[in-house]
Amino acid sequence: MSSPHQGEEPPRPPHAPAPGEHPRAEQPGQYVPHDEAAARMGNAAPTQPLSGQQPDPHGQEQPQQSWGPMPQQPAQQWGTVARPPVRRSGPGWLGALGIAVVAALFAGVLGGLGGGLVVGSAGTGESGGGPTIVEDGKDEGADQRPDGSIATIAEEAVPSVVTVRVRGASGAGTGSGWVYDGRGHIVTNNHVVQGAGQGGRVSIEMADGTRRDAEVVGTDTSYDVAVLKVDPEGLEPLDIGKSEDVVVGDDVVAVGSPLGLGSTVTSGIVSALERPVSAGEPGAESYISAIQTDAAINPGNSGGPLLNSSGDVIGVNSAIAQVPGQGSTSGSIGVGFAIPSDVVVRIAQQLIKSGEAVHPIIGVSLDRRWTGEGAKVLDEGEAPGGQSPVVPGGPADKAGIEPGDVIVSMDGRRVADLDQLVVRIRAKSVGDEVSLKVRRDGKLQKLTMKLEAAEEN
Repeated sequence: MSSPHQGEEPPRPPHAPAPGEHPRAEQPGQYVPHDEAAARMGNAAPTQPLSGQQPDPHGQEQPQQSWGPMPQQPAQQWGTVARPPVRRSGPGWLGALGIAVVAALFAGVLGGLGGGLVVGSAGTGESGGGPTIVEDGKDEGADQRPDGSIATIAEEAVPSVVTVRVRGASGAGTGSGWVYDGRGHIVTNNHVVQGAGQGGRVSIEMADGTRRDAEVVGTDTSYDVAVLKVDPEGLEPLDIGKSEDVVVGDDVVAVGSPLGLGSTVTSGIVSALERPVSAGEPGAESYISAIQTDAAINPGNSGGPLLNSSGDVIGVNSAIAQVPGQGSTSGSIGVGFAIPSDVVVRIAQQLIKSGEAVHPIIGVSLDRRWTGEGAKVLDEGEAPGGQSPVVPGGPADKAGIEPGDVIVSMDGRRVADLDQLVVRIRAKSVGDEVSLKVRRDGKLQKLTMKLEAAEEN
C-alpha cells in the first residue's frame, strides 16, 4: 500500500473525528452508524433493561400449553389445563433505551441524499434505459392520502397518543396512553402505572416531546384499566367507537410507544373476538374478553389505542402472547390482545366519578379441576372454609343454580370453560340480566339471573 503524499492529511475513516474534535458520545436511544455500533456495543447487541425492572405478566388461553411467563402456572394453582403465556407490555421493560437500528439509520441517510437530487436521467451519458427522477422531489399530490388509509389515521391519532412514564421504588418504565376527553383524562392500563405505588411519579410525554405531570385518578386491577389526569390545554381527545360492532377481519391500527419509541404505528386485522385472557399475580388477576389482533404489539404498547378504519378507538392494547416455554419476552408474534372499548368506557367513567369500579358477579365457586365442556359449580362440601358453593341470597342462588350444576350456555352462546364464563360475566354491567342453560343430572334447565355488584373484601 502506498503512503500518502507528503504534506497531505491521510484520509480519516468514516465517522472519525476531525483533528481537534472530540469523539462523539453515544447517548441512550441515539442511533449510530453500523461501524460505530459494532465497535461500541459488541456487534450492535441491544442494551439490557434497567436494573430493578421486572417484566409484567400477560395471559391468554391455549389448550394443553403452558402460558410460561407468569410467575405461577394456572394448571398448578387450579388443577386444570394451563393457559398460554402472555406478557404485559408496560413498566419494567423500558426506562432508558439504547439500541442501534442500522437499517433505519442508513435508510434515513440515503433518503436525505436522494431528496436533494435534481436530475432528469441517470447521468450515464447514454440516452434511454436509465431511471427517471422527478425534478420537484415528489409527484404532484404525493402527500395526499385517501380517507381511511393508515397514513391518514396515523396523522390524526398520533398527537392524541402519549407515552406514560412511571418511576417508583422498584425502578422506572414506560407504557402508552391516549386522550380520553377534553378535561385532561388519559386512559392507560392498570399494570402500566401500578409500578409507581405510593410516592412514585407518573408523567406523560406528548408526541411533540413535551411532558406533563400526571395524577392517578383511579385504577382497576380486574379490568386492567387506569385513568390519569393532566393539564388539558391543547389536548385533543380521540373518538371512541363501539367494540360490539367489530367483526373478525376488520382492519385495525395500533398506536403507542413500544420499547419507549413514541408515536409508533402498526397495522393488522381483528383476528378473533371474545378471546378469554387472564393475566396478573394470584389474587390480582385481570380477566378480559379480549379483541385479538395480529397488529404488532410489543412491550411498551400497553395502554395505547387500537383503532378501526375510521380512526375510532375500539380497544386498549393490554397483552401479548408468548411462545410456550420461552423464558423472556420476545416481542410480537402476531398474537396481541386489547380490552374492548365498550368495557373501557364503562370502567373509565366509574373511575373518573368515584375512583373505583364495580364488578358484576353471579355468586358461585367454580371447579378449576373440571375438564369437561362448560363451567362446573363445586359440589356441596368442596368450597373452601366449609362455605356453600352457591352464595346464599346471591344472584345464582336467586336464579336457582345448585351445587354441582354445569353452566353450558349464556345468552344463547356456548360456554366452553370456566374462563370463558368469567370473562363474559365481567363484560356485563351490574344489573344486567343474563339467560343461562345448566346441566343437572343429565338434563338441561333454562334459568334467568340478574347480576349484582361484588363486595370488595
